[in-house]
Amino acid sequence: MTILVIEDSRFLRFALEKMLVKAGHHVIAVGNGQEGLRQAQETRPDVILLDMMLPTLEGTEVLRHLKRNPLTQPIPVIVLSSLSQRNEEKLKMAGAAAYFEKSKLNLEEDGSVLVDAVEHVRADQIASPGAVV
Repeated sequence: MTILVIEDSRFLRFALEKMLVKAGHHVIAVGNGQEGLRQAQETRPDVILLDMMLPTLEGTEVLRHLKRNPLTQPIPVIVLSSLSQRNEEKLKMAGAAAYFEKSKLNLEEDGSVLVDAVEHVRADQIASPGAVV
């Protein structure tokens, strides 16, 4: 499975890439919203991990563009954010398949939670195209 990681933190981008490659996935990682949107349109990954606070184009705008474009609309988007989980419902209504608060993710000890979520949203998308988890 191909996963696009859109994350401006070099450290987190590297950690996510390492974890997902170890789980057997192909990863494309970019550091800003504009590049993420371009990569999503060009490569049409199976799943996108999207940070909300990004340079050049904020995550909410990236999500909005992805869900309005017929080519990228079906791609499940998992939001990773430093913002509190109270934004989860709003983001899901905007098209996010799942939401993870960065401060609660421990990629070194338990990256399997995120890997499971990636695989789950992809499986759900295949079973029911257009569905939001």
